[in-house]
Amino acid sequence: MVWQRLMRLGWNSGTDAGAVTAPEGPSGLASGADRGALRLVRRLFASALDLLVPPTCLACRAPLAVPGRVCGGCWSRIDFITAPRCDRLGIPLPFDVGPSAVSAAALAAPPIYDRARIVAAYDGVMRDMVHAFKYGDRHDATDLFAGWLVRAAGDVIEPGDLVVPVPLDRWRLMERRYNQAALLAAALARATRCQYAPTLLERTRRTTSQVGLSASERVRNVAGAFRVARAWRAGLAGRRVLLVDDVVTTGATLDACARVLRRGGAASINVAALARVLDPTRPPV
Repeated sequence: MVWQRLMRLGWNSGTDAGAVTAPEGPSGLASGADRGALRLVRRLFASALDLLVPPTCLACRAPLAVPGRVCGGCWSRIDFITAPRCDRLGIPLPFDVGPSAVSAAALAAPPIYDRARIVAAYDGVMRDMVHAFKYGDRHDATDLFAGWLVRAAGDVIEPGDLVVPVPLDRWRLMERRYNQAALLAAALARATRCQYAPTLLERTRRTTSQVGLSASERVRNVAGAFRVARAWRAGLAGRRVLLVDDVVTTGATLDACARVLRRGGAASINVAALARVLDPTRPPV
C-alpha cells in the first residue's frame, strides 16, 4: 500500500530516493573500485554544489565554511542536556548525585519506557530548528540531528537495537509527505549500525493533534492508538528497542508506544529525542 511505502521511505529506509548507487558485481556487492569511484563523484558533486549554493548556518543562515552545521553563535544558544540528568526521563537535574539519579518527576510518575535521552531543551534556537525540520521541509539538518542523537543517547544504544520511529497515521503521513521521526531514526540507525524498523509500530486510528492539549488530554488522545505490526509480532520478543521522536512534551505518546512494545515482548525500551519541553508554562507542542 502507498502509506506503507511512505513509512518505509520514512520516509526513506536508509537510501535517499533518487540517490546514485554503485553497480553490483557478481557477488551482489559493489566492488571496492566502484565504491571508490562513487565516493569521488559524491565529493565532486558536493564541491560543485558548495560553489553554486554556499553553505550557511542551519539556524540563522550565516555563511559557513562547511555545510550541514550551525554557527558558533547559534550553537551557544542551544541548551544541550548533559549530566547531571535524570536517568529515566533524561531531563536535567539541579546537581549531580550520581549516574543513576532519578528525578522527582520520574519517581512520581515512572514512564513505561526504561530510559530517555534528550539532545536539548525545546527552546530558542533548538525550537526554531526542530519546527523548521518538522513543518518546513528543512531536511538538510537530518545528519546533524542524528549526530546529536548518537552523542546524547550513546549510553543506551547497543548493536542490534531495533530503531523504531513514532509512527504517523497514514493520512497525516500522506498530507505531510514524510515522518520527521522516521527521518531521524533512519539516520541514527545508519550511524550506529543498528536495525531500522520503520514499520514495527502502526497507528490504529487517526488521533487529534497533540498541540494545545493538556497532559491528561494527551494521554486519552493516544490511548490504544498504536499496535505492533503483524509482521513483527513473532520477531519482537526479547529484542531491545530504541524509540525515536522529535519532541517530547509530556511523554504520553512515548508511553503509549512503549506499552504495546512491552506487551509484544520487547526486552528493553529506550528513547532518543531531539528536544523536550522543560518550561511548564510554555504551551505544549
